[in-house]
This record gives sequence, structure tokens and C-alpha cells, in this order.
Amino acid sequence: MKLKGKLLDADGHLIERDADLYEYLEPPYAGNEGMLGFPFFPTLDGYHRGAILSRLEIHKEYNITAKVWLDFLDEVGIESTVLYPTAGLGFGMIQDPTWAVPLARAYNNWFTDRFHKVSPRLQAVALVPIQDVPEAVKELRRAVTELGMVGAVLTANNGELGVRKPLGHSDFWPLYEEAQRLDVPIALHGAPSVSLGINFFTQFAQTHALEHPIAQIIQLTSMVMEGVFEKFPRLRVAYLEAGAGWVPYVMDRLDRSYEIWAGAKYREFSEWLKKKPSEYIKSGRIYFSCEGGEASLGYAIERIGYKTLVYASDFPHETNVKRAKHEIEELLERPDLSDAAKEGIFHDNIARFYGSRLKQ
Repeated sequence: MKLKGKLLDADGHLIERDADLYEYLEPPYAGNEGMLGFPFFPTLDGYHRGAILSRLEIHKEYNITAKVWLDFLDEVGIESTVLYPTAGLGFGMIQDPTWAVPLARAYNNWFTDRFHKVSPRLQAVALVPIQDVPEAVKELRRAVTELGMVGAVLTANNGELGVRKPLGHSDFWPLYEEAQRLDVPIALHGAPSVSLGINFFTQFAQTHALEHPIAQIIQLTSMVMEGVFEKFPRLRVAYLEAGAGWVPYVMDRLDRSYEIWAGAKYREFSEWLKKKPSEYIKSGRIYFSCEGGEASLGYAIERIGYKTLVYASDFPHETNVKRAKHEIEELLERPDLSDAAKEGIFHDNIARFYGSRLKQ
């Protein structure tokens, strides 16, 4: 089929290098080359992702500039993208709040200067330092109102380091309140595999299959059962890069726990949880990325509808122009998806999630 609206990308990636971010650091870090002696972000886990990509043999180099991104968009036929970090997907493991704050500012300024100013087709979600929630609120406000960023990204797995609380914890509620006030979304993105119970894997395919869904299941459970979506009725949240097939299963599991404890003397969940978890998940405010080869996608749509599913290129992670075109064709040619569902996945739902600040 031919889409009526322009094809949008809900989730692509930047490749941020320390030497580039160094130029955007503020005092006392600016100009101190000793900073480059250590990685700015914690490593994601025990895997060297560059080695894995080399073995995959889909990229000959990995210097992803604004021009590379624009060329990709043009070749694939995508109008615009919203970009997420790569090394920064370990941001939540930073233990030092006094470092997390200036690093987030440097990252957001670097993106704006090197990408968004080159083309408005390149937009991004902001890194916000949730190690210091008041500073995270300030940085979200600055990133949206001064830099034109379209939301915030939170890391779905922080291991046992830096941010040691699940994202449903009330300590993070001021950030959700500010996102609701600004009418911008919060997106959760995984990548690190540490502390998920799979550290003993030594072949990356096993880790890759599980690192995203396990982390997203944990955070969705926390945010729903702690009452985040009751407390903030206009907040939009996405759980990205784990597909959508896991969502009906988790809905059933959470509803079962809710029903067991709802009538008990000790309810074992937040007083803010006022209805079955599945009702929040189906409310139209919780979004998920989907993948062309997901056999269970049709059933997921039966359970949650199609209006909160979005297409994500994931470029340049494990994909290139050829693979991206194949993924798009897989979704467009699926007989079990209606034309309306396809329009939603590739355009309407992405536009609704990111809101009025999104370039279309």
C-alpha cells in the first residue's frame, strides 16, 4: 500500500563520541583534557558493541553525522526522525549527580548544534539527569523550551548503579509532572543487560533477544502499579525497542495480581492504582514500538489496538538502508494489519506521541 501521510521514524540513534561532547562541557570540565582519559558514559555491559557490529558486517564505518542521517532518510523515504543516544543509554548508571548534570547539558547542546541546526528533520529527546530530579526537571524545561527537543529519554535498565529505584517511584514524579505540563512525552529505552539475570550469556544473540523486553517489563510494571498513569492523566510514555508481543502477556499478569490483592486487607500495590492495570495500558497514553517480523503483532493489536504502536528504524544500530527498507516492506505488506493500522504505525501514532513540536 501507499501511505497517505509521510513516513516518520519514532526512534533512530546518534553515535555520540566523547571527543565531540568534550567541546560542549561547561566549567570545571571545559578545557581539561584529562577528561578524555576516561569514558564519559558507563559501558553498557560486558560486550564491546563495536566488535559485535564488526562481526555483523553491515557498516563499513560508524561516523554518523547529520549528513549520514539525512542521506539515510532520503534513501529510505522517511520524512523525519527522533534521535536517541547510544553510549548515553547507559546514562542512568552514572553514580555521580554532579557529573550527570553537566553531561546531560553537553549532550543536549551537542545534538542541537551538530544535528538539529543542520536540519529540522533531525529531532531528538533530551537526556535528563534523574540522579538529581530537580535538575532533571530544569534540564527537561530547558531542552524543550530553548533547544526545541521533543521529550525526554530515560534508561530502562540502570543495573545496580546510579539510579537505584524503579521509574514508578514517587521520587521521579516531579519530572513526570513537568513533562505533562510541557505536553511532551517520556520515552524509556533499554540497552544495558547487566543485573537482568542474563549476565552469564557469552553470545550476544541471546542477550540481544532479552535485554530490551526484560527491562521494559520491569519499568512498565513499576510505573503502572505505582500509579504514575493515575497521578498524571495526560502523561504519554513509550517503551521502545522491545516489540509489542510481550504486552498482552504482561497485561494479564498485572491484572491477575491486581485482582488477587484488590480485595485483600493489605493491597500490596500503590493507593494511586485505581483500576485494572490493563485499563491504563489500553488508555491510549502508553506507546510501544513494533517490528515487521513479529508473528504476535496481530494479536497484540486485538488486545491493545493499533493507535499506540509506532515504527522505529533503529538506524544505525544493527540496520542499514537495505535492512530498513525490508522492515518497512514487511509491515506494509502484512495482510493482518488494516490500512488504518499501517497509517497509524508509520505516521499518525508517532505524530500523536511526540505532539505538536514534531517535524512532519
